[in-house]
Amino acid sequence: MRKPLEKKAKQMKNKTIKVDYLARVEGEGALYIKIKNNEVSEVELRIFEPPRFFEAFLRGRPYQEAPDITARICGICPVAYQMSAVHAMENAFGVTISPEIKELRRLLYCGEWIESHTLHLYMLHAPDFLGYDDVVQMSKDHPEIVKKALKLKKIGNDIMNLVGGREIHPINVKVGGFFKVPTRKDLMKMYDDINWARDAAVETARFAATLKFPEFVQDYECVSLVHPFEYPFNEGRIMSNKGIDILPEQYDFHFREEHVEHSHALHSRIRERDNYLVGPIARYNLNYDKLTPLCKEIAEEVGLSSECYNPFKSIIIRGIETIYSCEEALRIIESYRMPDSPAVKVEPSEATGYACTEAPRGMIYHRYRVNSEGLIEDAKIVPPTSQNQRTIENDLRTFVPSIVDLPEKELIWKCEQVIRNYDPCISCATHFLKLDIHRE
Repeated sequence: MRKPLEKKAKQMKNKTIKVDYLARVEGEGALYIKIKNNEVSEVELRIFEPPRFFEAFLRGRPYQEAPDITARICGICPVAYQMSAVHAMENAFGVTISPEIKELRRLLYCGEWIESHTLHLYMLHAPDFLGYDDVVQMSKDHPEIVKKALKLKKIGNDIMNLVGGREIHPINVKVGGFFKVPTRKDLMKMYDDINWARDAAVETARFAATLKFPEFVQDYECVSLVHPFEYPFNEGRIMSNKGIDILPEQYDFHFREEHVEHSHALHSRIRERDNYLVGPIARYNLNYDKLTPLCKEIAEEVGLSSECYNPFKSIIIRGIETIYSCEEALRIIESYRMPDSPAVKVEPSEATGYACTEAPRGMIYHRYRVNSEGLIEDAKIVPPTSQNQRTIENDLRTFVPSIVDLPEKELIWKCEQVIRNYDPCISCATHFLKLDIHRE
């Protein structure tokens, strides 16, 4: 019986598998996997698109332009980028905003999390679990699921439009607050829709939990913002489950970026150790106690405990975070009071500002040095995908040996699914992914 198996293994040694594009991720890149004697000897997540130079674009620009420029980094999570810039500038100039402005900012984040998580969960990742090439094919067999997804995503976009002035690349955000703020009447018009969205989000988490997940648990160092009283959107300390507890101002002392030959995007790592994880799983593990009772109830119902280390189950946690975002939006609308002024006064000075916020995909870090005239002299932006690149490679290195004997098409599909666990926004990191599996 051994001879046929040996022959099969021998045939696999020199096999090369190539996939021109990995769909259902944002951007372009390439994945190279080298298998030697049926073991993974090399994994490289290659981001080959030329750098987009946003940090360079910012140099010499007035500090007021940073929110609008950085919002263009991503069309799916522009709020996280522009609000990171806003918070960094306010940190530099010692600006304190009113509680009412803070609440409106959280509401804007709610809209982004709802639309982004819904897009990823239903349209980019669910087809993997259900065996479809894309959401268009999936919609033929599951039209009601797709219709619900589109309505849920639209409600998130509507929140962004109302508070941010536009669904994509919001234009109502400024350092110190907003150009214009909605009235309570404006917000109450959305209340019934968001109430529907909360129920739809509960159904979404339940739906995600019905999917079939590989048994795959990793020992991640989870990193996210942690706030004393609230599930983190745009404030908090940077913490990890393995001892990190710092302010955003200390980020560069504990994390570093390094150039790797196979990628145009820098790889992030913890200075004292190695790769780490940002995103829904990291936030959930470090902030479970800040979730609402409904979120905890649904998490328990669908089989989650207070921690999760299976990256494939991140799709469930995105559903839980969507519930939270809807509940938080309802809370803010119910208690909303218009601020006395849409923005507080800002006086620029020679200073350096730091900030981290939580995009749907994970923590973003911004640092700006500004001169006495309010012009940006230096900028540093570290997006979630570049922070997760090493961890994605590590997941593949660990997971592929368990599926190495699968037929070629299924093997490729599983590798793509591992990557899409992270909802990678490769555009942000530096955009369809090329896959090359080489056996020798």
